[in-house]
Amino acid sequence: MANLLENQLFTAAKTIEQQLDQQLDRFDNLDSDDLKVLREQRLREMKELNNKKQEWLRNGHGTYSELADEKEFFEMSKKSPNIVCHFYRDSTERCKIVDMHLKILAAKHVEAKFCKVNAEKTPFLTQRLRIKVIPTIALVKDSKTKDFIVGFTDLGNCDDFATEMLEWRIAHSGAIDYKGDLMQPPDVKRKPFMNRPQKTIRGGYDSDDSDIDLDD
Repeated sequence: MANLLENQLFTAAKTIEQQLDQQLDRFDNLDSDDLKVLREQRLREMKELNNKKQEWLRNGHGTYSELADEKEFFEMSKKSPNIVCHFYRDSTERCKIVDMHLKILAAKHVEAKFCKVNAEKTPFLTQRLRIKVIPTIALVKDSKTKDFIVGFTDLGNCDDFATEMLEWRIAHSGAIDYKGDLMQPPDVKRKPFMNRPQKTIRGGYDSDDSDIDLDD
């Protein structure tokens, strides 16, 4: 069994080595015209990306903002195909935790629009998206709702989760560009435990029941 594993590892390493050698040979064989083409292609890609970033910034990307009503949400969705939208309620303490993390991620991921809407002031949108629990984060990719982060269950079911954990969870929808491993959550230490409020509408704050049901 050990010999079989060693052979597999040797074969895998040999394959990777051969692929690297092939890539190096290809670069060694490039003449000045080939290098010029590659350089021009790279410059075009950088220019296109820069133009996209400028357009994103003009559309309000890079900041975490509140939308006044449903009309503003639909107008924004026409300009921004990728959206991370937090449905909140003033009386729900956990929404303030979400605000803190999304403000950080908005500045980092300008490719998506990060925003929030008051669920009580946007009943049509809330019902259309079947938002039942607050906080809920709706994740929109290419103008289509791909996923929802409902409460804190997917974030470790705790209030002191790291921003990196929320970033990793959002990335599963494709709404943001993520450089890490989607198969593994980020290995980060928890931030200092935040003081929990004494009670919410439901009274307790010991489990995910602390997320508020809109029907309450």
